[in-house]
Amino acid sequence: MQKITPFLWFDHQAEEAVKFYMSIFKNSRIGKIARYGEEAEKIAGRPKGSVMTVEFQLEGQEFVALNGGPHFKFTEAISFVVNCQTQEEVDYYWEKLSEGGKEVQCGWLKDKYGLSWQIVPTVLGELLSDEDAAKSQRVMQAMLKMVKLDIKKLQDAYAGK
Repeated sequence: MQKITPFLWFDHQAEEAVKFYMSIFKNSRIGKIARYGEEAEKIAGRPKGSVMTVEFQLEGQEFVALNGGPHFKFTEAISFVVNCQTQEEVDYYWEKLSEGGKEVQCGWLKDKYGLSWQIVPTVLGELLSDEDAAKSQRVMQAMLKMVKLDIKKLQDAYAGK
């Protein structure tokens, strides 16, 4: 069991969202599902027998999704980074996670549930942390003009092309 588990608050779409994420991340699974009982129904206003929480795992990372009602919404203050080795991976996760959501900037998107994701090529960290400040600055300038990140364009900026 991991020490810290992200707990995601949904209005009523926890199970639907989990299935959506599992359709995207192939290395995933659902764990325990807890349902609202009579007492919780009275307090939470959720129908008895409806899904309260869903434990799930994506790429080895454990999460819990809660149907907690409309009281809280996701913000960009919390996001999940998907580290991608290739442009094909960047394209895949970008297309799947942004479907029905909103493309933002610099590799950020919001999915259809309002959760923020960063779809990031792993090479970006190397390019941005180069000791040659001119190279890393060119990469930063190129990235700031992008919505979905493009590895070739980032590498070209690094090389001064």
